[in-house]
Amino acid sequence: MLIPFTKMHGLGNDFVVIDAITQTVQLTQEQIRNMADRHHGVGFDQMLLVEPAQGGADFRYVIYNADGSEVSQCGNGARCFALFVQRQGLTDKKSIRVETGAGEIVLNIVSSNEVEVNMGVPTFVPSDIPLLADEELAEYEVELSQQVVSFSALSIGNPHAVINVNDIASAPLETVGKRLESHTVFPERANIGFSQIINRSELALRVYERGAGETLACGSGACAAAIAAIKLDKVDSPVKVTLPGGSLNISWAGLGMPVIMTGPATFVFDGTITI
Repeated sequence: MLIPFTKMHGLGNDFVVIDAITQTVQLTQEQIRNMADRHHGVGFDQMLLVEPAQGGADFRYVIYNADGSEVSQCGNGARCFALFVQRQGLTDKKSIRVETGAGEIVLNIVSSNEVEVNMGVPTFVPSDIPLLADEELAEYEVELSQQVVSFSALSIGNPHAVINVNDIASAPLETVGKRLESHTVFPERANIGFSQIINRSELALRVYERGAGETLACGSGACAAAIAAIKLDKVDSPVKVTLPGGSLNISWAGLGMPVIMTGPATFVFDGTITI
């Protein structure tokens, strides 16, 4: 089967986006992994499938990691999604309602390369993250190889842990990040962010993403880091979050309120691949 696709990225977090509205697309985990291979396939952090909405939204989108696993939310992918459906002529709306595995989100196209995403209301309840903990705490602790690691935890459609560090450049992503991502305390694994507070309005972030490893940017991870820092009174909203691939602006008014992420999305190329 010959499948047309579009390669896009949000701050270097790269995606293959496929229109599953005007064509029928059914992919196995092995086929997704093969397409994700950067040597023998197209190469991507995640795949986005654009599908018809099942309810009253404009679209539905399904997200797959490079390892073929499905996830519910992706902030950088959401921005790419909005510009993709507009460019493909699938909608002429500037405000787009989209069904995801984490619920409905709203994407507002600000310009030809910038999108504002209402990511929904974050939750801190351990069972909703999910996190194996007896009670909700501002910070949790877990022992990793005889080292106690402290982290904030929340869900913004997908599970996140945020660890505060003094120097983002030396953050232990390949040790602490990799181990905590798949630790039993997170039944569905988690995205692990390492956050360095720069000042009251800015932080620097690196993320070890669930099922993908370190990426150049993670939109939901930027939201999680900003939320955690605001909740701990380390920064004030809005927050500029600088990742290896660039910066995002995150606004959050507090408990019970949605988090708003604004940032760019970029088209790279169109192509076809035989599956």
